Amino acid sequence: MTRIAILGAGSWGTALAVVFSRSPRNHQISLWARDSALAASIRSSRENRTYLPGQVIGADVQVTHEIGEAVQDAALVCGAVPAVYVRAVYSRAAEHLSARAILVSATKGLEPATRQRISEVIAATVPRCFSERTAVLSGPSFAAEAAAGQPTAVVIAASDPDLATLVQEELAAPGFRLYTNGDVLGVELAGATKNVIAIAAGVCEGLGLGSNALAALITRGLAEMSRLIAARGGRAETLGGLAGLGDLVLTCNGSLSRNRKVGIELARGGALKDIVGGMRMVAEGVGTAPALLALAAEAGVELPISEQVNAILHQGKPPSEAIRDILDRPLKPE
Repeated sequence: MTRIAILGAGSWGTALAVVFSRSPRNHQISLWARDSALAASIRSSRENRTYLPGQVIGADVQVTHEIGEAVQDAALVCGAVPAVYVRAVYSRAAEHLSARAILVSATKGLEPATRQRISEVIAATVPRCFSERTAVLSGPSFAAEAAAGQPTAVVIAASDPDLATLVQEELAAPGFRLYTNGDVLGVELAGATKNVIAIAAGVCEGLGLGSNALAALITRGLAEMSRLIAARGGRAETLGGLAGLGDLVLTCNGSLSRNRKVGIELARGGALKDIVGGMRMVAEGVGTAPALLALAAEAGVELPISEQVNAILHQGKPPSEAIRDILDRPLKPE
């Protein structure tokens, strides 16, 4: 029996606890919640009524507010907390980690203050021995659908192919298919970038610009992702897979996308502070946009869609003007 600890009891962390509990490998699962009241509520009701209502959490999933209790003796520790909290959470968990634990990041974004990818944040936070035992989970995956058992295919990325295969075999469950990938950088940057592009997709929806505009936006958004990932040393083929195109299409089109919702509400005249304040879960694209542009500037890469999204989010630019400026860019070959 493999002991798995999940850090973060938001929608995705809770969904992963439900998914992993279905594994034929009969895992022992612990779910850590930062909020003690939330942990108590989940334990008593066997439901996360705040972040994933309507989904039963089996009695075999241990729910705790004590991070040491959650990760003690865990062979796999899966982090599913917002990017801005990753450093603090892993700092608390570090002293309790088993010496042979494998770390799996399920967070899609960049740390806003440092522009680091999440695996880089983890490497800077935990003992050095864990650097070669860190993997990344990403791909098109709405929490509610995965928890409900609807077919979901994702990617587990690690620089060590044997590690990726080991995690793949441990975490696969009925309806939850994992593919391995060796491009950690590409997978992480794709997961961060698609959230920013999804805000632009929401703006198109909120402005009523139609399906033609959305298709063009997704295609050119993929081009932005490709340029940045290639410039930072990632692999082109990653963009055509689940972590690239697959996640981009889902986040730009799906009604459950938090980042898309932010864009829709901004286009309808909402204030960012009010929109974000009214959401229970984090829309990672909001904090990732400026960090992404800083990375692009370092690499000498232009990200015109992301630039306009950042201008809407953090510079007060009207969404209609931002879209017009994208369309009015000089004509060029595709």
